[in-house]
Amino acid sequence: MTTPITTTSTQPVFIAFQANNDTLPIVEAIVADNPQAVAVDSPAMVKVTAPGLLVIRRASVEERVGRDFDLRELQLNLISLSGQIDETEDAFTLHWQSA
Repeated sequence: MTTPITTTSTQPVFIAFQANNDTLPIVEAIVADNPQAVAVDSPAMVKVTAPGLLVIRRASVEERVGRDFDLRELQLNLISLSGQIDETEDAFTLHWQSA
């Protein structure tokens, strides 16, 4: 079992996806699981930003897409991200390591 990531950093992390029907349920899952996350739609892109920590949970995405979801599928529509990455089969986490 992995230890949950905690951080005291409030430096923003973000993930940006192509804006399309495939990314809508992913963004919905991210915002639902991360109360401080803010999603901003731009032409052809949606960017989700959060202070310090952003967790994408496989189970939350699966609930919204109605099928099994491999978190590596995020890369199909990924434009950019900011933060250190911690990836397991169940969660994709962006964070900044506290000094």
